[in-house]
Amino acid sequence: MKLKQLIILLCFMPGIVNAQDPEYSQFYANPVFMNPALTGTTELQRLVANYRNQWPQQGNAFTTYSLSYDRLLNNLKSGIGFQLSYDREPNNVINATSAFISYSHHVQLGTETFMTLGLQGGIVHKQFDVNGLVFPSNIDQVSGEVTGTIPISISDESKTYPDFAVGAAGQYRRTFWGISVHHLTRPDESIVEGDNKGKVPMKFTLLAGNRSRKLHHGLLSREFTLSPNILYQQQGSFKQLNLGIYMIEKSFLFGGWYRNNLDVRPDAIIALIGFAWEKLQIGYSFDYTLSKLSNYSHGSHEVSLTFFLGTKSGKNLYNRLLIPMI
Repeated sequence: MKLKQLIILLCFMPGIVNAQDPEYSQFYANPVFMNPALTGTTELQRLVANYRNQWPQQGNAFTTYSLSYDRLLNNLKSGIGFQLSYDREPNNVINATSAFISYSHHVQLGTETFMTLGLQGGIVHKQFDVNGLVFPSNIDQVSGEVTGTIPISISDESKTYPDFAVGAAGQYRRTFWGISVHHLTRPDESIVEGDNKGKVPMKFTLLAGNRSRKLHHGLLSREFTLSPNILYQQQGSFKQLNLGIYMIEKSFLFGGWYRNNLDVRPDAIIALIGFAWEKLQIGYSFDYTLSKLSNYSHGSHEVSLTFFLGTKSGKNLYNRLLIPMI
């Protein structure tokens, strides 16, 4: 069996592995996806488009698209937003479309401290192409020919379900943090008759970071910003730790992350580069695989575009998080 077919099989078979969410390497360039509490944490309205192509040299591999919008309602100390996403897994075996609405409320805790609480709710629709699946029992052990029918009973080839998330984020001076929980109701996405293990595991995300101003030393001394970050995610038995740092100088940003799938092995090194102006922000990242999949995966590419709409008020707003741009 080809490795691609094996991976598809393992992802689909009930009871072998639990479903996992698509993930982005430009965590902060997709804030509404990562934590609903990050909704409305910029002064200007924010429109974000994201594209991720994972393992591009393997044909129709993992590709994910998303479009989100959020804005600050300063008079109400709140933020509102929405996100549309489309995720395609290898050979179009599974296609997922989702739409979510987010709301956040900002609370002033002190002159240099604030906190925001977020809620998110929406609909997920998954379409399964069971004809693209190959099971061991379908393969002739002598000739290798694929024959026979699917050895399981399918209730339907699509699944639609509601999904919900909550989150919190805050900042003290130049240090920020956040926590979020997705799939609160653990929706059932299985299409296999009699399967009682098809519930989506809750996903927990913890993040923390800091932004500190530094000064170049030398003849052309000028100010720049360093931002070290840590992000931990867990979904079911899957655990992942990300350590990263950004350097920001005027409109230019670059940095990197080290991603480790705990209890398994180092997963990837992520290199990021971006440019940010008052109304436009562009980010690009590449994941270099460190695991044994490196000869197969050939890394992942990701692009983000952020548009800022409206005009600044000139006020010193307390509820703008100092999170990195990408």
